[in-house]
Amino acid sequence: VTLMTTSLILGPLAAGLLSAGPAQAADHAEAPIASADPPADIADFYAWNAGERFVFIVTFAGVGATTSAPVLDADVIYGIHVDRDGDQAADANIWVRFGQNGAGDWGVQVTDVPGASGPISGAVGSVIESDDVKLWAGHADDPFFFDLVGFQNTLATGTVSFTAADALAGLNVSAIVLEVDAAVIADGQPRVDLWTTT
Repeated sequence: VTLMTTSLILGPLAAGLLSAGPAQAADHAEAPIASADPPADIADFYAWNAGERFVFIVTFAGVGATTSAPVLDADVIYGIHVDRDGDQAADANIWVRFGQNGAGDWGVQVTDVPGASGPISGAVGSVIESDDVKLWAGHADDPFFFDLVGFQNTLATGTVSFTAADALAGLNVSAIVLEVDAAVIADGQPRVDLWTTT
């Protein structure tokens, strides 16, 4: 499943700016086939430049979950793809996967991170730091905001309505958060295109 493509413009005046790429999407329980496999069902993809750092967040299994544990599957591989030259082909592919030990505890591993000397792994739910990379995976409140009442009022009246009520408040997602050196992601380019897959 390819879920979201976005472009990030890098540089001192554009730090943190996201601009729309060729396709954008969010999946919050509207795709029956994707919803049938929650760990492979990407909810949202967030990426931003925070000064000298670059942050990626992939949320998944966000079908209104109210459980207190992440929904994980060792058979699903998550890809974060970076296109530095605008040819719509990845110049870097970062891979994330989950697995369990003999006691049933979940771990996370990320491979092929630009600038890292090898795989980075550790326990789900803890911050893992290695080779100037930070990784966290686990259960989180869904960061996506949706004013369903305002949306419905807008459709019914034709006048933009905003009630500030978040229809997703209190619902959870499983998440992967990766923070890396922005220079190794950009590799000297002023703009990168990004997408995520499972």
